[in-house]
Amino acid sequence: MPTRSAEASRKTKETDISVSVHVDGTGKSDIATGVGFFDHMLDQLSRHSLIDMTVKAKGDLHIDDHHTVEDTGIALGQALAKALGERRGIMRYASIDLAMDETLTRAAIDVSGRPFLVWNVSFSSPKIGTFDTELVREFFQALAQNAGITLHVTNHYGANNHHIAETCFKAVARALRSALERDPRQPDAVPSTKGSLKG
Repeated sequence: MPTRSAEASRKTKETDISVSVHVDGTGKSDIATGVGFFDHMLDQLSRHSLIDMTVKAKGDLHIDDHHTVEDTGIALGQALAKALGERRGIMRYASIDLAMDETLTRAAIDVSGRPFLVWNVSFSSPKIGTFDTELVREFFQALAQNAGITLHVTNHYGANNHHIAETCFKAVARALRSALERDPRQPDAVPSTKGSLKG
């Protein structure tokens, strides 16, 4: 089986980011973005998807966290797209309802080559500590767009904003894990009647 690993980097006047991914990993991560809560969420994404991830980011945090979070999503999505190549032999679809204490969130994924995000998640506060809650959506928008995945995330209910954000990352992670698993019944086939998952 070919190794599903790749690297991507992004350097602008706002950020300098390098990432690497190994899809068939064990969930090891080495994350340093300068944004503590975001690092915690990326650790969850790696651990529960079993995608090994290295993320190193330097951004204009003196302004705010926006550029760092969004550009990390861009680079991570690009690395995933490279690692998956033609997307042969993947399960392609997955969904999960993920519970954490009082919170329940669903993530559904189609590794389709067609980027799209449907986001049905609300937060009762603009901040989790110093982290802007609106940046959770910005990250997943950038990830979906650049990885070429259709992603639907719905928070059914929850009271704690940290839990709501964390279930989004964990649910997406578990859905990714299932969707990217190799299909033993068609290990060399592109799972599409078109014969392509390039969009």
